[in-house]
Amino acid sequence: MIGPQDLWVALALGIFFFGSKKLPELSRSLGQALSQFRKGVSGTEPDRSDQPPAPRA
Repeated sequence: MIGPQDLWVALALGIFFFGSKKLPELSRSLGQALSQFRKGVSGTEPDRSDQPPAPRA
């Protein structure tokens, strides 16, 4: 199981290898990729919340 110490070590290594400016961009990209993967595995369509709903008649 991953504990708090493991997360701190991973964060320190990430800052060491990628720098503090690049790390948020990398984590955001990883999160988006993981989200896309989960949507693909579950077979659901991406949420279209950015488009307004169709007008009702």
